[in-house]
Amino acid sequence: MLLVILVVSIVIMVFMISKFRIHPFVSLFTVALLMGLASGMPLLEVTNTISTGFGNTCRSIGIVILFGTIIGAMLEGSGAAITMADTVLKRVGEKRPALAMSIIGWIVSIPVFCDSGFVILSSLNRSLAKRSGTRMATMAIALSTGLYATHTLVPPTPGPIAAAGNLGADLGLVILWGAAVSIPAMLAGYLYAVTVGSRIEVRASDDDDWEALLHRHLKLPSPTQAFAPIVVPLLLIALSSAVNYPTILALVGKGSALHSAASFIGSPMIALFVGLLLCIPLVPSHRDRGDEDWSNWLTKGVKDGASIIMITAAGGSLGAIIAATKVGAYIGEQLAQFRLGVFLPFIISAALKTAQGSSTVALITTSGIVAPLLSSLGLGAPMGAVLATLSIGCGAMVVSHANDSYFWVVTQFSDMEVGDAYKAQTVATFIEGVVGVIGVWIVSLFLL
Repeated sequence: MLLVILVVSIVIMVFMISKFRIHPFVSLFTVALLMGLASGMPLLEVTNTISTGFGNTCRSIGIVILFGTIIGAMLEGSGAAITMADTVLKRVGEKRPALAMSIIGWIVSIPVFCDSGFVILSSLNRSLAKRSGTRMATMAIALSTGLYATHTLVPPTPGPIAAAGNLGADLGLVILWGAAVSIPAMLAGYLYAVTVGSRIEVRASDDDDWEALLHRHLKLPSPTQAFAPIVVPLLLIALSSAVNYPTILALVGKGSALHSAASFIGSPMIALFVGLLLCIPLVPSHRDRGDEDWSNWLTKGVKDGASIIMITAAGGSLGAIIAATKVGAYIGEQLAQFRLGVFLPFIISAALKTAQGSSTVALITTSGIVAPLLSSLGLGAPMGAVLATLSIGCGAMVVSHANDSYFWVVTQFSDMEVGDAYKAQTVATFIEGVVGVIGVWIVSLFLL
């Protein structure tokens, strides 16, 4: 009966979000409340469990998500994302335009939402397509799948941060293995772009080209300024994970000055705060309205982050209810015989993503559902939580179609017909997600 209640609750949530357009926060809270009441939990225990799950999630990752979204807003508003794109383009060269766009998307989407990244880079995409004679569909698929690869797999994008927090996964290892898994996923999207995209005809557009966009920004940040807010926090988090690795920990000594300092500066909260401080040079001091820009970017980042935190915390409430009802343990026991391992989080995430459209909601909700199942799935070890996070991220790519805002961003900014977009974006994201989870499974063979 608990299993039936869980399934019905998820169906209700999907309908609330996708059919009735109710905000995911309200939908998740409603489902958590209904599930607690339907399962027979005492009334006060239901409210206490929801509050505890909500509060614990906010406490563990709330500040991290806020800093991540603020950094993304700063990089977007200052033109640093354009600098990163231009830097990669010069390294890869215009002779391989589709590959260049895949790599650019892969980098830009680590701090910037894929929707915003595609909008920012659409003029570069058009300009490269015209200059190289490459079909626009090829360039659109290459960029969209490059953006998607890190959007769902590599922190500090909020979705992977939230999933890692819900599952208790080491953020440094999620970054490391998320980047590794995202590369073959990105390349799968690129190969699909160059093989299938060349068969899709897209009408030309007269929008501004790349040079016009560069001119509008007047003065762009240098490559060092643009990359520093991303690269430095990732290195600091990696340092913290390294000093806490058993072999290295034995050398430096737990609690030593070096261990404490590295753990402090590499904690996600402090590392991303350092990244935020490194955004200060991005403020356009050459303009009179520099202070206004700084304030606007901060406000935008806080607003974006607050919405994600609320959704994430509501997902934590649902996860707490699932854990309290013991339905997670029951499902784990029943599914253990099928030895699905890392594939079960992928299947659940893909089902939720396809049904309601949001990758972030799929990451948050699935991680809450899967958290009580980790031990039963053979993923109870620290590395198991990391792989479960990545498996969920791969599922959150499958598939982007009409109920996904990103689908319409790609379609509209590439001037694709809806039927062509299904052939391009929808199929490409399916392939990308499947290749990604196969990569996660291969890694699990060696690390579990």
